[in-house]
Amino acid sequence: MAGRPATRRNIRALVLRLARENPGWGYRRIHGELAGLGVKVAASTVWEILKKAGIEPAPRRTGPTWSQFLHSQAEAILACDFFTADLPGGTQAYVLAVIEQATRRIRILGVTLHPTGAWTTQQARNLIMDLGEHAHRVKFMIRHRGPNFTATFDAVLADAGIRTVLCNVATPRMNAIAERWIGGCRRELLDRTLIWNQAHLRRILREYQAHHNQHRPHRSLDAAAPLKSLPEPIDLDQYRVRKQARVGGLINEYRLVA
Repeated sequence: MAGRPATRRNIRALVLRLARENPGWGYRRIHGELAGLGVKVAASTVWEILKKAGIEPAPRRTGPTWSQFLHSQAEAILACDFFTADLPGGTQAYVLAVIEQATRRIRILGVTLHPTGAWTTQQARNLIMDLGEHAHRVKFMIRHRGPNFTATFDAVLADAGIRTVLCNVATPRMNAIAERWIGGCRRELLDRTLIWNQAHLRRILREYQAHHNQHRPHRSLDAAAPLKSLPEPIDLDQYRVRKQARVGGLINEYRLVA
């Protein structure tokens, strides 16, 4: 009898763990999983544990949180957003970028002074072509509710099997990965560059895109770059480290030289 309280605590902890890791499971589904593990407990006990913990036992609890959705579906999620860059004479250019949630690979789709619905829709077509044979892996596109996006933009994606997921109003955290990349692009590039015209903007963005995808370390990738894995450990005594400047000296990259 002395072991029963500990056993009950263990069962309670396991029930709550199953509930936390599987938001769609009701008490009957959890009870069945426990039975499959050899844990003998009444379904009514599972119901009581969930109820006391403030979790709706049946028939189905609230769906996964936004962070749970992003984590579980990262390989299938793209996110896109517009940002602006200042040109001489007070003109603003609009840039449309797409980022892969899992790999952090960035694609700058286009630059324009007039982000019409037709222009944005064409960028969606270009994206599908660029994805090529990998397009079937993408299932979701996160975007804001801005007027630059139209129903035809979503329709192009839908034809490729990609569902549009709209962010809530005034909720930038729902598109946090794209927002963070845009912030980094501003701090590292746009805020430090006098941009002469659209052609100049396109050129420096292409170079920054290459730096981001092929060299810049990412914490979420254990310091690897989106398109370049980490090399094997090396003996620094056998190499020298050489600096290579990019984007007119704004960004430095470092490479090994034998």
